[in-house]
Amino acid sequence: MNGSLFSDELEQWLTKDGPKTLGALDDVFAEKTFAVAIIFLMFIPALPIPTGGVTHLFEVITVVLGIEMVLGLRTVWLPSRWRHRELGGSMTSRALPFMIKRIRFFERFSRPRMAALLNRRWFIRVLGAVVVGFAVGAAFAPPFSGLDTLPAMGAVALALGIVLEDIVVVAIGFALGVGGVALILTVGAALMRLVRNVV
Repeated sequence: MNGSLFSDELEQWLTKDGPKTLGALDDVFAEKTFAVAIIFLMFIPALPIPTGGVTHLFEVITVVLGIEMVLGLRTVWLPSRWRHRELGGSMTSRALPFMIKRIRFFERFSRPRMAALLNRRWFIRVLGAVVVGFAVGAAFAPPFSGLDTLPAMGAVALALGIVLEDIVVVAIGFALGVGGVALILTVGAALMRLVRNVV
């Protein structure tokens, strides 16, 4: 990041020639690549539409990235198949412009708050563990229920807070994700009781 707005950096990357892959993010976003990749991966599950489980691959990759954050890795490692896979025309032409608009909304009120904490390795490791929890929660949401939306939104906002170096945005993401996981667990427990009563 060179001081310009993150949304502008993202838009420039989107419109320039070159591969649109997770691996290509390293060249632009450097140390923020983990957070940027998580924003990309969890944005589709965060949309308030039932996905029917088609986003599970995104959630699995997010879990891998979260574990790498916990381990303190400084560069993203992914299997070549995932690293070099193109995001796809629908993603780059529709989803990403929509995502950039939402990012600009946050940028209007966001400013660096507790940036030093957000650059501490131990704190990034903690946030990596939180991201893993949110991605797992989203993955275990009942299919077609739309319940994966909140934990996915939490992961996106948390990662955006890392990029913007704003602890308030991180806190918003944490609250959304925890609330979403709690809702999934509550609904899951209710379904289990219903199944036991029927059986």
